[in-house]
Amino acid sequence: MRRRLVGTDVVSHEISDTPPLEAPLRNLERSFIDEFVRSRGYDPLKLEDLPESVRNTLLSEASVYASAKLAEVESRAHYLHEIHDGRAGSE
Repeated sequence: MRRRLVGTDVVSHEISDTPPLEAPLRNLERSFIDEFVRSRGYDPLKLEDLPESVRNTLLSEASVYASAKLAEVESRAHYLHEIHDGRAGSE
């Protein structure tokens, strides 16, 4: 995964065959990353001020956190669809 600073945002690029996240999930992912960064006592808008090694470690951990949270959201959504579909099929 490559990261680069664009303005005040750190942009991650991952080479993959999967399409990029759609806007709502991208925004949610950004929120989870910001949440993680704040929970570690850092300001998401000032990541460029951190030493590169600290910033890279922090963003790597934030990425794992955001991925886990997105998986949780997707799992819950899938579960709700199953419940809804099951209820619709039994009527």
